Amino acid sequence: MKQVTIVVPKGNINLSSITGSFEILTRADQYWQRKGHRPFMQVRIAGFVDDLKLGTGYFSVAPADIRQLGKTDLVIIPSLSYDFDQVLRDNGELIAWIRAQYKGGAEVASICTGAFLLAATGLLEHRVCSTHWNAANDFRRLFPDVNLRVDKLIAVEPGIYTNGGAYSFLNLILFLVEKYFDRETAVLCAKVFQIDIERSSQSAFLIFQSQKNHGDELVRRAQTYLEENLTGKISFEKLAYDLAVSRRNFDRRFYKATGNTPVEYLQRIKVELAKNMLEKGRKTIAEVMSEVGYSDDKAFREVFKKLAGLSPLEYRTKYAGRNPLV
Repeated sequence: MKQVTIVVPKGNINLSSITGSFEILTRADQYWQRKGHRPFMQVRIAGFVDDLKLGTGYFSVAPADIRQLGKTDLVIIPSLSYDFDQVLRDNGELIAWIRAQYKGGAEVASICTGAFLLAATGLLEHRVCSTHWNAANDFRRLFPDVNLRVDKLIAVEPGIYTNGGAYSFLNLILFLVEKYFDRETAVLCAKVFQIDIERSSQSAFLIFQSQKNHGDELVRRAQTYLEENLTGKISFEKLAYDLAVSRRNFDRRFYKATGNTPVEYLQRIKVELAKNMLEKGRKTIAEVMSEVGYSDDKAFREVFKKLAGLSPLEYRTKYAGRNPLV
């Protein structure tokens, strides 16, 4: 199992870069296990401090003792406060620990201004690095031998990953999810946490969930039938008849239980299946259209764009490609 350590430096740090990294990586491993794999990643939060107050005392972090962890496979450094000189003076032990972990085979990722702590290890000398643009002058002052590129969202060196400012760390964590797990898991995390890999809109991240926690057994049976007969011609009149209910009452109960009409529900599960196939990139759009039960190209494209926010071609182009940095 891969051991991931999110370090907690002494000083004021960005809490969201710790909690966000922890939540996304943990969710990625949960999804990985639901696909039938063994647990792959254990994420820990550790440091040389017992307790750290953040946000003028509103929040606190109680990290594990980093001296008790032993070897780790991936070190993640969170975003730091802007008193960089003081932070570096206060974290000599942690800087040495990060350097030793890298020398022992671990990879290291820094978030935003966490690059200052990473650069202090000496591992970035004559290498490319990214950080927050607003910290560029201080970074160049302290580390003139590092090739700082604030234009890069993610900068990659052998076993070292850095990223730009603020919440762009979400893109770095998605990059790490794809690198350690796979593309499908990264796309799932992007959808669940509504992180746009290309920062354009949220509509492509909506995952249609098969709402079945409603307690209406008749509607649940109808849902199962629709999901198992996607490619066939569906007669909702016959389905209602087979369930011994009037069509009007069937529609009313279905909408009350799921929030969708039966027609909308069918469209949504077809589009969700189509999205899944397009993400894999192995079939043509015509093949995908046929496999989800559409024979009318125009109707398929219109429904897909309405529900996914992108055309089938745009969706495949955006989500089927390999991460060029992996």
